[in-house]
Amino acid sequence: MEEKKIATRQSYGETLVKLGKENENIVVLDADLAGATKTNLFAKEFSNRFFDMGIAEANMLGTAAGLATCGKIPYASTFAIFAAGRGYDQIRNSICYPNLNVKICATHAGITVGEDGATHQMLEDISLMRTLPNMTVISPSDDTQTKWAIEEISKKNGPVYVRLARLATPVIYDETQKFEIGKAIQLGEGTDGTVFATGVMVAEAIQAQKELKSQGIDIRVVDIHTIKPIDREVIIKCAKETKKLVSVEDHSVIGGLGSAISEVLTEEYPTKLDRMGMKDIFGKSGKAEELLKYFGLTADAIIKKFIHT
Repeated sequence: MEEKKIATRQSYGETLVKLGKENENIVVLDADLAGATKTNLFAKEFSNRFFDMGIAEANMLGTAAGLATCGKIPYASTFAIFAAGRGYDQIRNSICYPNLNVKICATHAGITVGEDGATHQMLEDISLMRTLPNMTVISPSDDTQTKWAIEEISKKNGPVYVRLARLATPVIYDETQKFEIGKAIQLGEGTDGTVFATGVMVAEAIQAQKELKSQGIDIRVVDIHTIKPIDREVIIKCAKETKKLVSVEDHSVIGGLGSAISEVLTEEYPTKLDRMGMKDIFGKSGKAEELLKYFGLTADAIIKKFIHT
């Protein structure tokens, strides 16, 4: 049976429609990319609550802030490179500083944007967003988790940044899985190692876990879907219970998931962490799967951390 794969941006668009039917205060803004971000699904259903702001990301985020002051719950969407990059000033000063209820849902994050190349591969957004006071940062790993996150943040007052992918990835969780903002999901009880993963890397970590088990190495995978606030408890628990710690992310190793985990370990339980990610370099143009292999962000690369050390 073929593995079911869905891009988290698709999950996002579908959930917006559901939310729109349930809450008339939900409004959606986009910056001329509705077809790619999948906000066009909401636009078709609720044209009077959808605003295409054109190629003007700063204006879009400023408008979202204004709508929030009027009691609306704005979801503002564009590619991550434009949301966190071009819109940083507005996110910082117009959204986070006054602690406004704006949901920034950035698609096409990381090198898995693929052929769009280095200029469009946002590798710094987790770092940028998690340093902002009042900001919650979420990086869901699959369809089920994304649908939960998009709905859950509508109930949470305050700024949220959600990191979404272009690449279709395996569905990991079924509908019965329980999620909570700030609480990681531990998969397995292995003591040989822990792989902390986020976003599209969770599926790769799970594949590595399966293959390592067949070789007699039992690791656990921790899906850290909420980067901020991070689950300090599970990080410390895994550091105490497992022999080796690895983090993996489709993001720069500077300031991202690995850095966030390292900060916790430094303060609470000093332990070595092997950080996998983009090593202070820009990406390249190519197919997403080829780029993951080229930059060492695959199940095979994770396996080597346990076999050849």
